[in-house]
Amino acid sequence: MSATTKQNVDFSNTEIAFAHLDHSALKKTAWLFRLMRKPWLVKYGSALGLWAVEKNMPFAEAAVKMTIFDQFVGGTTLLDSQPSIDKLASFGVYTVLDYGAEAKETEQDFNYTMNENLRAIDFASRSKYIPVVSTKVTGLGRFGLYERIQSAGTLTREELNEYRNVLKRIDAICYHASQKGVSIFIDAEESWIQDSIDHLVWLMMRRYNKERVVVYNTFQMYRKDRLSFLTESYDRARSEGFLLGAKLVRGAYMEKERLRAAEMGYEDPINPDKNATDDHYNTGMRFCIDHYEHIASCNGSHNADSALLQVELMNKKGIPHEHPHMMFSQLYGMSDIITFNLAAAGFRVAKYMPYGQVHDVVPYLIRRAQENTSVTGDVTRELGQVMQEVKRRGL
Repeated sequence: MSATTKQNVDFSNTEIAFAHLDHSALKKTAWLFRLMRKPWLVKYGSALGLWAVEKNMPFAEAAVKMTIFDQFVGGTTLLDSQPSIDKLASFGVYTVLDYGAEAKETEQDFNYTMNENLRAIDFASRSKYIPVVSTKVTGLGRFGLYERIQSAGTLTREELNEYRNVLKRIDAICYHASQKGVSIFIDAEESWIQDSIDHLVWLMMRRYNKERVVVYNTFQMYRKDRLSFLTESYDRARSEGFLLGAKLVRGAYMEKERLRAAEMGYEDPINPDKNATDDHYNTGMRFCIDHYEHIASCNGSHNADSALLQVELMNKKGIPHEHPHMMFSQLYGMSDIITFNLAAAGFRVAKYMPYGQVHDVVPYLIRRAQENTSVTGDVTRELGQVMQEVKRRGL
């Protein structure tokens, strides 16, 4: 690593990383991460919490809101999230807004999600610190519909009508973003519906990414085919005369993907090990930086090595830290050691901030807790960093 990089970013600096937390909030974070280190507690606590919220048990929502909700969610509404957004902004950190409701199935729900996205775009357009709104295509149409399309099944008249409605919803969101100066991240999903999503995102990028990058696709680099898909997407965008938006993540459905592949007898789509995924991720990131004039990318990783590699490459190429085609992003409530140290060094970094009513975001919260137990080591690492700051402050 170059001397310039070492001077610019120090991911061991807990004073910068946790300056946004007062003593009480820091100790509460340490307490929560200690609880999350216990897989049995996360497993049974998640099931109990979901049941209690669904059954409207007394104090269930209040208990969730005072603990894991406050750690990982900005607020119940856009306005309720404003203090969290403002606090991030005061430290030079941007916000990516994400309406956190999941697993909807009705046309009424899909229209509500679309309208909530439109409201979020309006809200974002009034703040220079909210450059992006994130959306899930599974919040705008049925999972089973995307699955049917990808399997090349013949759609019924009702399904065709459903699909037209999906196109109208996603186009309304992307058009509104294009008019308001906001960008849209479209999340990746399971491999057996991702082709359907890629097609929709492609239509939107071709329509709206002519002058600036409005629409970003998400590339899950733990998949064996996503590195080649990234380079092919770039070539296709160049040949058709528009800019590519690429959010790079490692991936979120590994166990589900491998189990389905084994059960159905097709090749596992996931890289064989973490080293292979790291290699794909960093190679993809290098590719985006090498072509940054025509690719707007987001390094959506909690991996410090990948973040430092991007810092190194940007410095080497002389790319301004605040270049609009260069962004880093980490989840709200996680990896503050990366986020706030990047911001302190002047890089364009955002927190991915879900918001929504407690009962709507509980599935997201459960996934967050389960993904970050001690099995993955994420919480152990987070707790270690928090405890370093607790010790530094003499608490």
